Amino acid sequence: MTQVVVFKSARQKFHADLAVALLCTDATGIPTIADKHSKPSVAFATGMVERCGCKTGGARLVAQRSGQQFEEAVKEFLEATFLQLGHLRPGTWTVSRGGGNISMFEQFAHLDELDDLAKANAVLATALGSDYLIKPDIIIGREPEPDEVINASQAIVDESVAKCAPLRRCNNLKPIFHASISCKWTLRSDRAQNARSEGLNLAKNRKGNSPHICVVTAEPVPGRIASIALGTGEIDCVYHIALPELRAAVEDTDYDDSKEMLGRMVEGRRLRDISDLPMDLAI
Repeated sequence: MTQVVVFKSARQKFHADLAVALLCTDATGIPTIADKHSKPSVAFATGMVERCGCKTGGARLVAQRSGQQFEEAVKEFLEATFLQLGHLRPGTWTVSRGGGNISMFEQFAHLDELDDLAKANAVLATALGSDYLIKPDIIIGREPEPDEVINASQAIVDESVAKCAPLRRCNNLKPIFHASISCKWTLRSDRAQNARSEGLNLAKNRKGNSPHICVVTAEPVPGRIASIALGTGEIDCVYHIALPELRAAVEDTDYDDSKEMLGRMVEGRRLRDISDLPMDLAI
């Protein structure tokens, strides 16, 4: 009997879900993921889509719909993979999409008070701006634990210790922000900058531990991926929906600069495959 490999089957389903309306070639033979005005983009996307086993004859969705469907597919992939890692990362986890702003979470609860002050004071509102009111595409949160769970195997804590730790439900009722996943179906300079700004604001506005800050993309052009992947500080890592397939597609072309750039990002630990993401979130 063939053993079911959870991550492998989830990755295959992820690609199949994308192929329904997103990851395919249009009636002219150009992949819907490609920039039709760029020969490298068309070449890389064509090779990648073929290796993913995607269909032909699809149509390009408007940007808003493609973004929403991409986010939903990534969310479902994380539910099928990360939530299977309870033996590595115990806890009660939620994976949500497009749900409210970050002040719902323990590390960012103070932003509600800041927002109330800004609404009451025009000068303060102008000084603060609104960049701190972030609404990530996908959020992974962890529920605080009751002492009965913490003390399940032995007496770990009581009322005399760990009085401020937010992981204890007796100290905190808000979920703990574990990860932000920004979903970028394709990348242009403005989209890369938006993801960087979001990552910086998450890091600087928190009280407590910093969440994982990740970007998932289907962009086929290595140079455009590099606009967000290269450098450190704003995000943990960029994850591609089909990195082995993209690498093989790029290797089949004569675009040596793209081959070098893609290799540099992978070897420099700035670009990984979507199947690596749930494992990294378990760290």
